[in-house]
Amino acid sequence: MTKRTAIIYLTLIFALLALVASWYIASFLNREPAPVSFDSTRAYADVQTQVSFGPRIPGSEGHTQIRKWLRAELDSAGWAVEVQQMERLGHPIYNIIAKRNDLAPEIILGAHYDTRMIADNDPDLTKRTEPVPGANDGASGVAALLELARSLPIETVPVWLVFFDAEDNGRIAGWDWILGSRAFVEEISVKPRAVVIVDMIGDADLNIHLEKNSDVAIRTEIWSMAEKLGYGKQFINTEKYSMVDDHTPFLEAGIPAVDLIDFDYPYWHTTQDTPDKVSTESLQAVGETLWQWIVEQPK
Repeated sequence: MTKRTAIIYLTLIFALLALVASWYIASFLNREPAPVSFDSTRAYADVQTQVSFGPRIPGSEGHTQIRKWLRAELDSAGWAVEVQQMERLGHPIYNIIAKRNDLAPEIILGAHYDTRMIADNDPDLTKRTEPVPGANDGASGVAALLELARSLPIETVPVWLVFFDAEDNGRIAGWDWILGSRAFVEEISVKPRAVVIVDMIGDADLNIHLEKNSDVAIRTEIWSMAEKLGYGKQFINTEKYSMVDDHTPFLEAGIPAVDLIDFDYPYWHTTQDTPDKVSTESLQAVGETLWQWIVEQPK
C-alpha cells in the first residue's frame, strides 16, 4: 500500500467515525423525553383501598391499618421508611417519612393521611356526628404521593415524601389542626428549598386556585408546568383562599412552601366524601404536573 493510499484510507475512516459520532450526538439531543409513568388508575385504586379501611382517625383500627399499608407500599417501591412518633395534646401521632437515600431533602412532598372524626358540615343534621370517609380529604393526596413513589425516576434531586398525621380534627375539643406537620417542623431539622402539600386534589370537578399564603416562586413554577402540560383548566391562575394547612408550619419556619388544594369541594367534612367524587383525570393532572416539575428540577 502506498503512502498516498494509506492517507486516503485513514481520511475515509476518520470521516466515517465523525459521521457516526455526529449521528449519536444528534440522536441524543433530539431524543424524546421519557414518558411520564404516573398512573392515575393505580392512584384511584389507592383511594379506594384507604376508604376501605374505614375512618383513619388517630387511635382507630383504620388508622393502624393505613400506617401498615403505607409502609408496605413504600417499601415495595424502594423507599426507606421512618416513623416520627410523638405526642401532641395528649394524642399519639405518627408521621411517616419516606426517603430514597441519606441526603437532605431539596423537595418535600406532603399529604395528610388521617380523617376527620365528625362530618360537621353534612347537610343531613343526623349525620353530623358520623366520621368522614375521607376519599378526597386525605386519601387523594396520599394516593398521589404513593404513585409518585412508584414512578419518579431515581435520578432526581433528593425528595422526601411525608405522610402527616393529625391534620384534620381542629375545631373539636381536645384537638387542633395540623398537629402532625407542626411536630415535624419542630422536631426534624431540615431546610428543603421547596415543600409542596397536596390536599383534596382528586375532586372530579377540580379547581385548584393559587393559595394566598403559598410561596410565589414555587407556585409559579408549578402552575406554569400545569399549563405546559395542558392542565390550565384545573390549575387556575388566580388567588382565592388563604388556608391553614400542612404548609403553614413550614412557612412560619421560613421554608418556602405551597398548598395545592381545591377548597371548593362541596363534600368537605361530610359523609359524602366517597370515592365516586374522585376522578382519575384529576389525580392525573396533579400527579403528572408534580412528576414533571420534580424531574425538571436542576440537580
